[in-house]
Amino acid sequence: MGFSVGIVGLPNVGKSTLFKTLTKKEIDISNYPFCTIDPNVGIVKVPDERLDKLTKFSESAKTIPTAIEFVDIAGLVKGAHEGEGLGNKFLSNIREVDMIVHIVRGFENGKITHVHNKVDPVSDVETINTELILSDLETVEKRLAKVEKEARSGDKKAIALKAVLEKYKIALENEKMANTVELDEKEKEIKKELQLLTDKPILYVVNVSEDQKVSELNILPDIKNKLFLPIQFELDLAELSPEEVEDFRKEANVDPQISSMENLITKCYELLGLITFLTTGKDETRAWTIPKDSTAPRAGRAIHSDFEEKFIRASVINWQKLIEAGSLGNAVEKGLLRTEGKTYIVQDGDVIEFKI
Repeated sequence: MGFSVGIVGLPNVGKSTLFKTLTKKEIDISNYPFCTIDPNVGIVKVPDERLDKLTKFSESAKTIPTAIEFVDIAGLVKGAHEGEGLGNKFLSNIREVDMIVHIVRGFENGKITHVHNKVDPVSDVETINTELILSDLETVEKRLAKVEKEARSGDKKAIALKAVLEKYKIALENEKMANTVELDEKEKEIKKELQLLTDKPILYVVNVSEDQKVSELNILPDIKNKLFLPIQFELDLAELSPEEVEDFRKEANVDPQISSMENLITKCYELLGLITFLTTGKDETRAWTIPKDSTAPRAGRAIHSDFEEKFIRASVINWQKLIEAGSLGNAVEKGLLRTEGKTYIVQDGDVIEFKI
């Protein structure tokens, strides 16, 4: 299952630096607005200590992690929904991703220009959110004008869509994001075709310096889904070994409440409502991405469609219990390896062997 994360924000807040740190790609991170025109795309593995432990346990020849696609989208500006700063192109790039990482500048540095000539995270967030909301409102109004004619003819699908669009229109006109609108299960299915920008999960990343202290920062206090991340510092660490990184962090005395790149990646995974199941053996140990609450057959689809269509049963064990058992044979003897059917809901960290 592939999924993508769009990195957005005002110009010069650290988007491309974050992208370069995550993907290790050489890209232009010059200090001027719109140095990114076409989006940069990179694949980033999801850190998972379970893979290394299972690889060692099974003496696997290969280890294959799951991954996220990150897209570095050019800086948005006020008026983007009307085409300012090539805004229409950038908004269409956002529409294609599954979630948004919104970078907000939280550090002072006179050498790095700010598009508004001042560091004001609340204002920055409001600017971007307003553009996303106005773009969504335009989308909803256009779709509503079309669907109203169909609804008047008695088309049941059009009537249902019209009701959803009207809910969104009220929220957006009141400067609220689409993801604040409460919908029932049927309405949630209907909304998928709309691809509204503000209906996507959003993680706010406050770009700070490594010597700042979270306890002294009163930045975006009302926003729950946020991380404080020293992006330039993380770029400096990118070329070091894991041992060197740990030592460097200690020497720099980085606040424990300030996140790392690993925190960012796993948080994206969490907000997208995804979990990982694992397969392991002599040939390979591998992580597979599936939506949370997937049944065993649905999980099998991640490997191949046959695993869903021809599913008979699955042998399941938690990864940690497997390692603690010492071998698969011991796990069977202790009754730790379970046989599960079509209705089993896969749990994060399950090691699964499918029978078809």
